[in-house]
Amino acid sequence: MAEISRFFGIVIGMFAEVGERHHRPHFHARYQDAMGVYSIDEIELIKGQLPQPQHRLVLAWAELHRRELRANWEALGVGEPAAKIEPLR
Repeated sequence: MAEISRFFGIVIGMFAEVGERHHRPHFHARYQDAMGVYSIDEIELIKGQLPQPQHRLVLAWAELHRRELRANWEALGVGEPAAKIEPLR
């Protein structure tokens, strides 16, 4: 998994799916032992669960960086590296 951002103990990453288009565009958020998978086109939790405060931070961050998330999804899909995305501060 390519780490693309890290803030307030939350690690955001994406898996490369080169040549595969069976998943909707998404990213993973990890906080301690919790993991959530969030869709990009409509920022929402689609699998897993984070504690509520961290979930809200991920939603806010993703809304701010939706275009960069989409660009990273496309890049990973053709075998290019993902770019780092600015963390929340």
